[in-house]
Amino acid sequence: MSTTKHTLNAALVAVMALGLTTAASAHADSAKGKEKCYGVAKAGKNSCANLTDTHACAGMSTKDNDPTEWTLVAKGTCAKLGGMSTEEAKAALAKATGK
Repeated sequence: MSTTKHTLNAALVAVMALGLTTAASAHADSAKGKEKCYGVAKAGKNSCANLTDTHACAGMSTKDNDPTEWTLVAKGTCAKLGGMSTEEAKAALAKATGK
């Protein structure tokens, strides 16, 4: 591979890494003052992957208030909404599945 191709590949990798870092930083900034709340997300409004690993993306929940789906809410409001913390949701899932 030529020096030019090596340089271009290195530049491309650097740009991609910077983009991932920026996206992660933006997500972290938007999550400040928030917490995961399981069991309150509406269908198609979950924030990310669920506890059962049936999907790994936001917006893929198929039913309202699924206890394995989560959304970010303001800290201190999850219980008021009738939701569960990550630990509570994992315990409820383990109890329901017998694992």
